Amino acid sequence: MRTYIFICSLSLLFTWLPSYGQDTAGPDSVAGRMNLDAIYDRPALDLGKTPVAIGGYAELNTNYENNDGVSEGWSFHMRRMSLFLSSTVGKRIRFLTELEFEDGTKEINLETAILDIELHPLLNLRGGVLLNPIGSFNQNHDGPNWEFVDRPVMATEVLPATWSNAGAGIFGKYYFRDYAIAYECYLTNGFDERIISNDFNRTRLASTKENEDRFEETANGTTLLNGKLAFSKRGRGEIGLSYMGGIYNRFELDGLSVDRKRRVDVLAA
Repeated sequence: MRTYIFICSLSLLFTWLPSYGQDTAGPDSVAGRMNLDAIYDRPALDLGKTPVAIGGYAELNTNYENNDGVSEGWSFHMRRMSLFLSSTVGKRIRFLTELEFEDGTKEINLETAILDIELHPLLNLRGGVLLNPIGSFNQNHDGPNWEFVDRPVMATEVLPATWSNAGAGIFGKYYFRDYAIAYECYLTNGFDERIISNDFNRTRLASTKENEDRFEETANGTTLLNGKLAFSKRGRGEIGLSYMGGIYNRFELDGLSVDRKRRVDVLAA
């Protein structure tokens, strides 16, 4: 059985990234950056002349609830705090990691831990715990980039927000005049049966993020294929199409076939 999902959000078709340390028209504007660059385009400080940068951000908001005249009063919500650490290991080798604390310390996640080897602008290697390039928000989700606190429902309830996996692949980018084209292609650990067996009692792709074992092994011995192709024009914006697909069920047990292969294929603009 194949399941196909196509997601298109007009509000996310044109994605703008800030350029920290430069004057911009607003927090959601860009100057020559693409969604691909959001991985390294984060608020960070260089440590003197060392090849190391460290940074982070925190998000806190206040709530006042009133339901049918009954008020729960005021409260504060410490949504998340993220810490970044990056280093230029060699002339063509870079390392980046991100550690995120959500709801205080209810959840502590290693969101990113990648090693990039730069061979050519059009061909670079990446491995580790990487953010899957699905949709426009997953890689470009950091709070300082946006003018809102709540993340889009499309990126949290339809797609799994900040969806990352252990894997490896290639990526590249090419500029010509005011235009740029970029691609990414990775093989990672992938889906599991939480897509159809979850607390919501419905098919829910976002529930696959609850699989904490995805950083050490794949759920069924198969990998997830994830790719993205994007095009941008300086000063105009970026549009792209991404894909990820893989088998989500356990179809073999101790070498014996127990079910047919069931897969999910997702397209997101």
